[in-house]
Amino acid sequence: MASLKPTRTRATRTAAPDARVPAHDAREAVVPARGAPAAPARRLRILSSAHLADGPASELSEFEFGLIVAHNAFTRWATRCMAAAGMPELAITDILVLHHVRHRDRPKKLSDVCFTLNYEDTHVVSYALRKLVGLGLLESSRQGKEVLYATTEAGRALVERYRELRGACLLPSVTGDLGDVRTLADTAQLLRALSGLYDQAARAAASL
Repeated sequence: MASLKPTRTRATRTAAPDARVPAHDAREAVVPARGAPAAPARRLRILSSAHLADGPASELSEFEFGLIVAHNAFTRWATRCMAAAGMPELAITDILVLHHVRHRDRPKKLSDVCFTLNYEDTHVVSYALRKLVGLGLLESSRQGKEVLYATTEAGRALVERYRELRGACLLPSVTGDLGDVRTLADTAQLLRALSGLYDQAARAAASL
């Protein structure tokens, strides 16, 4: 009887995966065609309230954040500059009112200041005017039923010191695109236009 010899089965060898390729990248990589334009980089939006950036005109939320930080930075600059000029007790409203009353050396009424600076609360401006009169920076006079305010010699000297410090500390940094007169003029025009937009929206909200 013929003896039965065990048959040997040849083991099939499978190629080991390349250790240099991560398992999750085992699928075929999609390589962009040579010369194809790269996908545009997604612009990073700088926001403080992402929930307001949903939907159309989302860029407005980004602008509003820029407006907030610019306003706070301007307030900090103006008060520090006025403190260096010798009047640390003046708040931002006092400083703005003083500069406007000094504007063109023409006496101003309370309503003039509120209208030009777009202050709705006349009591805030009235308090600033009385404070500046008490500090000897403004003087008041009557013309009929109206009270007019003008800068005193001390007020004009303070404004001049502020102007000199502004020229020394701020203006040298206004360079490049920021120093372009056309860019600054266009930005100022845009801000005035947007102030009208917000005023109209405020009236609409008040009527709800």
